[in-house]
Amino acid sequence: MSKLKPAVNSNDHHQGNVNGKITLVEFGDFECPHCRRAHPIVKRLLEERGKELHFVFRNFPLQEIHPHAYASATAAEAAGKQSRFWEMHDLIFENQDKLDINYLLTLAESLGLDFAQFTKDLKSEAV
Repeated sequence: MSKLKPAVNSNDHHQGNVNGKITLVEFGDFECPHCRRAHPIVKRLLEERGKELHFVFRNFPLQEIHPHAYASATAAEAAGKQSRFWEMHDLIFENQDKLDINYLLTLAESLGLDFAQFTKDLKSEAV
């Protein structure tokens, strides 16, 4: 069996049981319709099998075909700097048809994020 590189680590966004029997790693694009269809399935798996499942999400924006994917990934990462990655992740997928920078800023406000910090982080090389 091949090994994931880099291996799942503390820099990853994850849910479920880190010691679960199954680790599912999604390389996701927030604007991808297939990823959107997978989103509620993964949420259901976590609800039903959360003790057995470790879910990891890694951003993989396909900018050539999804013009808002990179900005969406950046917004999720910026929200993650305020410990709100998963909330932003869910909101982006649930509103995939509205994605543009103005709407992403609206989502940040709706989460009650420190808006000045969020906009700073959006431009950050670290994000």
